[in-house]
Amino acid sequence: MGADFLPSTAINQLELWQAETFDAPTIDKELGWAANIGMNVMRVYLHDLAWKADATGFKKRMNDFLSIAAKHKIKILFCIFDDCWNPDPKIGKQPAPKPGVHNSGWVRSPAQSVHNDSTQWDYLEKYVTDILTSFKNDERILMWDLYNEPANSGYGFSSFPLLKKVFAWAWAVRPSQPLTAGVWFMDFPQINAYQLEHSDVITFHNYDDTVSMKKAIDSLQKRGRPVICTEYMARKNNSTFETHLPILKRYHVGAINWGLVSGKSNTIFPWGSKEGSSEPHPWFHDVFRKDGTPYDNKETELIKLLTGKKN
Repeated sequence: MGADFLPSTAINQLELWQAETFDAPTIDKELGWAANIGMNVMRVYLHDLAWKADATGFKKRMNDFLSIAAKHKIKILFCIFDDCWNPDPKIGKQPAPKPGVHNSGWVRSPAQSVHNDSTQWDYLEKYVTDILTSFKNDERILMWDLYNEPANSGYGFSSFPLLKKVFAWAWAVRPSQPLTAGVWFMDFPQINAYQLEHSDVITFHNYDDTVSMKKAIDSLQKRGRPVICTEYMARKNNSTFETHLPILKRYHVGAINWGLVSGKSNTIFPWGSKEGSSEPHPWFHDVFRKDGTPYDNKETELIKLLTGKKN
């Protein structure tokens, strides 16, 4: 059990990984809060531009991150590509958050201009190959999530070629850790089928109610492979720890909720929130405030109970 992790001091993947803003003390502190309630995995997004700008430094910071996580007995699920949010990432100083706007600074990987132009994919192949080769036997890594939500942001079927390429590049390396790409919606059955057929471990996203979650679990477990929900928990959508965690535990499904600590990502606000919105009640995502106190003590007590941290 764990969370999709971005330190509270980073607005996006680039601010997490660039040398100027890599914040080891905050990462250490916040992963400590996660470990204290029994979390043992974090899903963490990489970014191709951080590697392109400084491959050696990027890999060193990945190693540093893994060392911090291992100290807290937390394994890492790294996510490589992502079709969500802002289309034009740029290396260097990242924008300030827009107050009240959910994920105002999160960026796609690769940029839309690269995603849509296969003549630029040579460097993406080098990136994927370098990262997977460098860490292919690292026991601190639980798994590789090759592509988050392909077809999102209106890309549709145009993401299918890159999805197939990243699996081909990854299989050429064949790291010791499992490979996956999570299914997340039903609009493109051919893409879903490819993801499910090529993933060592089945992963999926579900931000809906318990009926929807149970239906997804029943369908995916028929494939006879381990199943992990790599995104869930949106309180406003009737997807909460109280409703969903007992189901995930009962069916032996890994549980990774979106968000750990309220910070620059503004994911306490719901999708589509407007600039200047006041703090929502309930929060949409996230577990802790920036000072380490839980948003809801009942939630963290339940998590501790189900993870065995509570006697």
